[in-house]
Amino acid sequence: MLIPLAIIVAGIVLRQVDRWWFSPARGDDPPGSLPTVMASQRRRANDITPVLLLAGHWLEVAGWWVLAVRTGPVGWAVVTVAVAVKFRHLQEVSHFAVHGVLMRSGRAGTLWTEATVHAPLGFVPVPVRREKHVRQHHPNATVAGVDPNLAELHRAGLLPGTRSFRFALAMVRPLTPAGLADTCRTLATTLWPRRGSWWRLLAFAAVPVVAGILVGWPAALFGFLLPRLLLYPQLAWMSLLVEHRWFDAEPASGSPAAIEAARCLRLYPRSPVLALLARGTWLPYGDLFHYAHSVHPAVRWNYLPVLERSIGNPEYTPRALLLGHSAVIIRHHRALGWKAS
Repeated sequence: MLIPLAIIVAGIVLRQVDRWWFSPARGDDPPGSLPTVMASQRRRANDITPVLLLAGHWLEVAGWWVLAVRTGPVGWAVVTVAVAVKFRHLQEVSHFAVHGVLMRSGRAGTLWTEATVHAPLGFVPVPVRREKHVRQHHPNATVAGVDPNLAELHRAGLLPGTRSFRFALAMVRPLTPAGLADTCRTLATTLWPRRGSWWRLLAFAAVPVVAGILVGWPAALFGFLLPRLLLYPQLAWMSLLVEHRWFDAEPASGSPAAIEAARCLRLYPRSPVLALLARGTWLPYGDLFHYAHSVHPAVRWNYLPVLERSIGNPEYTPRALLLGHSAVIIRHHRALGWKAS
């Protein structure tokens, strides 16, 4: 038991190098405004600490793999959840590579992201994701017929007049048979061998094969396949649900802060414990600060809390995800015209 725990701790420690290097609190002149943030970000940009960050996450995954072969059913469940969280973290790190702010070199950021996140996890190529996320979603968030993220929610059945049972299923769609079929279909489409891209299928298949051969079959099943096909998609889906006021965003004009304030939300603004839990699991690397990211998409996650203090909160600041009058899920339900049935 000590060996897998030592590997996991080593991965956590390795990740802290990047956190320390970009920490806003480090240095004699901590950033407090956008100009100082950008100056600090440019000054500290490098191509080394992000590699250590990515390596640290995969070292943690390897530790969970070793733990999987040394435990029983309870341990397998823990490993499945833990690795799903790691995949969610890797997705969010790669999100900042898509924005070109993970490394000093945009090309290096793309190559490392492809090699350590997108290919082994079966994501679309970075340029494809950049087109969809940066060029289509960001300027058009919550705009029906234009925003690809809103279209994804609509395909899951989140449409005006959706009845309660259908709405409840949509909240956990990746865990349903239909959602699992969507995940597998997306993977098949992404990984289908094409000229010049056959290596992506090999990279994806190599992860569970190597885990199974070198560590054991529980590592392949509970340390890759189940997290990738079921739990990670659900964590990513939950993140998508709390990015915006998807179904009742109010049109706004003016500064980027005013526009985004009308369509973003900020979860747990007065619940530090829940906020910390979310940042450590399903809303990592700045995802909890989506409003600040939407206003300043070229800023690395390390500085988003600093900028949030300067721009404030959006108009909608729910205290909870599920329960309470202001909860995100309840608001989505009302916005879609829910009626008791």
